[in-house]
Amino acid sequence: MRAVVLVGGEGTRLRPLTFHTPKQMLRVIGFPMLERVLHRLRGFGVDEVVLSLGYQPDAFRLAYPTGEAAGVRLTYAIEEEPLDTAGAIRFAAESAGIDETFLVVNGDILTDLDVKDLIDFHLDRRSRATIGLVRVDNPSQFGVVVKDEHGRALRFVEKPSIESAPSHDINAGIYILEPSALELIPQGGKMSIERELFPQLVEQGSLFARAYECYWLDAGTPKNYYRAIRDILFGARMGELVPPRAWYPAPNQPEDAIGHCYFGSSVQLSSVSRVVGSVIEDGVEIADGATIVDSVVLEGARVGPGSVIRGSIVGAHTVVPEDVHLDELAIVAESTDLHPGDSLVGVGQS
Repeated sequence: MRAVVLVGGEGTRLRPLTFHTPKQMLRVIGFPMLERVLHRLRGFGVDEVVLSLGYQPDAFRLAYPTGEAAGVRLTYAIEEEPLDTAGAIRFAAESAGIDETFLVVNGDILTDLDVKDLIDFHLDRRSRATIGLVRVDNPSQFGVVVKDEHGRALRFVEKPSIESAPSHDINAGIYILEPSALELIPQGGKMSIERELFPQLVEQGSLFARAYECYWLDAGTPKNYYRAIRDILFGARMGELVPPRAWYPAPNQPEDAIGHCYFGSSVQLSSVSRVVGSVIEDGVEIADGATIVDSVVLEGARVGPGSVIRGSIVGAHTVVPEDVHLDELAIVAESTDLHPGDSLVGVGQS
């Protein structure tokens, strides 16, 4: 089966990390987020993916010059201007010549949803389009889908309160589409799949949905990106890609500085620094007296002497000067104006 993976957004919720890197190319323990999505798709029989590109498309093409990633063949569909979700799907599908049932996935969704079961359900219902749903305890931050006993989608309710919610099943960002569904999308025009295409299909009675109870995470926010990394680090997600160097207690650390850590290749770690429960990507330099606790330091970053980083994220190739303090999900990147002795507090992790 072929799939369209939507990776064209600007990743505004993850700024400043995404000023220089598309969010799907941000590392999640040794691999870009995109490769973890592709790895899961490959396990469900997807052998070719069309990347629907808009923001910084060259970052993807340079990363995968052979047109292959995580064992999946890649083709690229680059929008000249944003077409919104449905418009992007039609553009990508037609660019790749897709003329049979296909899968659509949002590239910042990390999930264990059973895609094979969803495909079988779609084919059994002879649906024009099918939405994968995930059940959540609190639907008030999402749009919920109401369906009948056969799985036919009836209506959408945006961000209901827990008390009034007619359903706890939310859109998981995974869809099965027939080529005929594309006919409802204006060629070369903008259209939202959630706000425009799906309501049309509901009116026709040709949209179905199936709910799952499984791991699901929209990794496009700072809190969730941080959580995605820690879920893998501490084993909340199994069956994931394992980097060439796995996680282990930090080397050359005092006895109280143990706990799960991941160290990429060519990490320079001072013997008088302290690292606990953190992810340190390739080529990071950590100077004397630096302390890194429950944090993420992306590739090529440098942490200066005496700096303290707790529960925060340091972007790729970012220089953290000496005696800087980062706390409560502070996020710094190459573009952040940091000076020795600065103290930054983020949005917190709750």
